[in-house]
Amino acid sequence: MPKTYARTAPILSEVKTLHRKVARLKGIENRCRQAESALKGLEERNRLMGDSTPLGIFTIDVRGGITGINRKMLELFAWPSVDDPASVNLFDCQTLIGSGMIADIQRCIAQKTPVIAEHPYIGPQGLRIHLRYHLSPIPGSDGAVDGAMAIVEDNTDLKKTEEALRESEKRYRQLFQSAPIALIEWDISHLKAYLENLRASEVTDFREYLERHPHEVRHCWSLIKTVDYNKAFLKLMGVADSTGPSGDFIPTDANGFLEMAREIILVAAEGTIADEREETIVTTTGEPKIVLGKSLVVSGHEDTLERVAIALVDISQRKKAEEALRASERRFREQSLRDGLTDLYNQRYLYQSLAVWIDSAKNTDTPISVIFMDLDHFKMIVDTHGHLNGSRAIRKVAGTISNCLQEPAFAVAYAGDEFVVVLPGLDQPQALQKAFEIRESVKNTVYVLDKGIEVQLSASFGIATFPQHATNLNDLIAAADHALFTIKQTGKGAVGQFQNR
Repeated sequence: MPKTYARTAPILSEVKTLHRKVARLKGIENRCRQAESALKGLEERNRLMGDSTPLGIFTIDVRGGITGINRKMLELFAWPSVDDPASVNLFDCQTLIGSGMIADIQRCIAQKTPVIAEHPYIGPQGLRIHLRYHLSPIPGSDGAVDGAMAIVEDNTDLKKTEEALRESEKRYRQLFQSAPIALIEWDISHLKAYLENLRASEVTDFREYLERHPHEVRHCWSLIKTVDYNKAFLKLMGVADSTGPSGDFIPTDANGFLEMAREIILVAAEGTIADEREETIVTTTGEPKIVLGKSLVVSGHEDTLERVAIALVDISQRKKAEEALRASERRFREQSLRDGLTDLYNQRYLYQSLAVWIDSAKNTDTPISVIFMDLDHFKMIVDTHGHLNGSRAIRKVAGTISNCLQEPAFAVAYAGDEFVVVLPGLDQPQALQKAFEIRESVKNTVYVLDKGIEVQLSASFGIATFPQHATNLNDLIAAADHALFTIKQTGKGAVGQFQNR
């Protein structure tokens, strides 16, 4: 009998190991299905939001591949004759390379900073159009940049207005009144003269001067005279056609308006009239609007500034759409790295993040410990109280684990009732102490399930430490898993440390 047991014991142990691996794979498969379902839902919401905006939108990865594009963008750009524009690699598109657009995208990705660029194109109908790109880097989970997001506006009308301003007074005046862009023309010659007198009296820092003399903001603003405006401007400012501005623009006492006035006065003081900048203006109803303001001195008045035309494009909706897309992108990326049941990180995040931590630890010569844990006799909970209560128990245990951790430590829902805890900077004795803390917290917590069912649980733990037990990601996880397997063979509810052979 002893000889028979000696021969069959390894086989039985191997069978148990295989059963355990099968159960783990099933759990991973179920979690993958849940994650895929959640991601599809988020992708659909992003698509609907992107297609409903009047702005062109596309996202691109670091290799030039289009990862997302909305309907408006397809209408704006003359795409190559392919069935799916998303299959186009923009870095191979000669039109974009020649225009300098590719260089702007690559600069946005390389420098991790937003870029605003404008390039002319021949559109799908063969007409010359001007597209303005607002490029934003898309951050990855490891601090790198995964690509760029572009918000694209058709600036053709604004460009036509600028060109007309330079052509002739008559054509300018006609276009001024009929332009869909809000336009106002100012005479700031009196303000210019007043600022020059202040400079002659040794005022050098006008920003500091206006802060010390806030009443001067209103006085300077009163020196700006309105020469003309169009209907689009009245609409932007919320003014009826019959009551246009007289004198110094639109009367309002809002603090936001005074802030805008101060900035415009400073622009005049600095002599940067032909400038483009974003400003927040306040309408007559007190509504703040974000506008892109482009100022241009009318030809022949460069010295006196008697005629300065300002074009105002309301970009409030674009700003809202951009922020909503960024927030959606952040939620989408965060969701893709979270476990749907426990809200802990998932395996994807584990393998991405732990690889980065190990690379950093190699450079700084610091330890990283990993705890592999699973719940003891959890099948009994499921068999007794059902799968839904089993899921509730797992979710509550995940909360217990999280309460024991402080950043940069993090927990991962690995599979089924298994968890992985990553402890950057903790050596083996410190990790052992943390494992005991988690074990006692789980053991001493009464978990209330559906219908008031109360259960108490215990867990087993395996610990491995970099670089003592492994020097790469896979070996470190495998070492912690082996330590857990060993401890569960000898007695559950305990903590085991990996032993180098």
